[in-house]
Amino acid sequence: MDTDTDSRPDELPALRDAVESGSPSLVEALLNPLVRSRYTEAELLEARDVALHWYEAGAEAELRRRTGAEEAVVRARVQDESDSIGELTLGGMSVRDGHAAILTALEELLGIRTSFEELMARALPFDRDHSSWGSATILLAHRRDQETWAAAAALRTHPEPSHRQFGAEVLRLTHLFDDNEADTFAGPALDIFTAWSTREPDPLVLAEVLRALGDHADARANAALLPYAGHPDGDVRRAVASGLGTWFEPPAFSDDVRETLLVLMTDADTAVRLAACHTVGDSRDRAPALADAMSVLLEDGDRKVRITAVEGLAFHDDERCVEGARRLGPPQEHPGTSSVELHLDALWLYRQRRDGWH
Repeated sequence: MDTDTDSRPDELPALRDAVESGSPSLVEALLNPLVRSRYTEAELLEARDVALHWYEAGAEAELRRRTGAEEAVVRARVQDESDSIGELTLGGMSVRDGHAAILTALEELLGIRTSFEELMARALPFDRDHSSWGSATILLAHRRDQETWAAAAALRTHPEPSHRQFGAEVLRLTHLFDDNEADTFAGPALDIFTAWSTREPDPLVLAEVLRALGDHADARANAALLPYAGHPDGDVRRAVASGLGTWFEPPAFSDDVRETLLVLMTDADTAVRLAACHTVGDSRDRAPALADAMSVLLEDGDRKVRITAVEGLAFHDDERCVEGARRLGPPQEHPGTSSVELHLDALWLYRQRRDGWH
């Protein structure tokens, strides 16, 4: 590695501070491929040791040690770029709790193969939306080896739901990331998740299992998803609504799938209606009942659902998208998010097809 410290950008000395801040995105920015080779291995190892210290001590305990403050710590959930993360404030000092994710990233950069058990231990104190959970599952899934697959598969009978959920996500992502033409993990994954769905009692884990089934363009996956369309948990129903749609489906849904999606488009849970409308809008099924159901959602109380209905109708070449888009008005900004409203793009493409523009 380049050891000429005078040639390095001004931000490089901030690596230790970035690690201590607990913000994975800040560390990632300093370690992007354009500049990371300018760090010596000794500097990266030192950064790894700093992350390890914060992780082992715990963010709150280390924050309390440094500030000497005795009052209660103030906790908040914040976005760290695209990830969700915790932020702790005490004695006028704030830190984010992403040190486990930072440690994982630095070890990967250094070529250190961390065990499955250790990566799982780093993830389990957090929920699946936290960057420390995501960094562990994604790293393990990218290994795509039988040792990792077997370790994740063994968790499906673990008594703790969090362990089962972790294993399910590693298995799901392993198949999802498999870009080999042979699709080595497709058959084993479908077999595991089909059987697992019939006996999983925990809604969070079941939703992950059903999301995994939704990644398979196979009639068995649809058959396994359909029984859960009326499940009392909204996340489970949303997994069904999303999973019944796939880019690889035939031109029309089966009757059971179509009827189920029509019901899910009327669900009391906004996220379920949104997912079902996405599935129908992206499909090639041109059944009038599906278009009519999307047109009803043009009056939905949630703007995202209305946008999705406009996009779906436009993709289905249904003229009702024009009036729906007019009522929505111009795209709106959503501060603090990276979401982009694209209904006018969909409307433009529809008009291009309708009017024969070239």
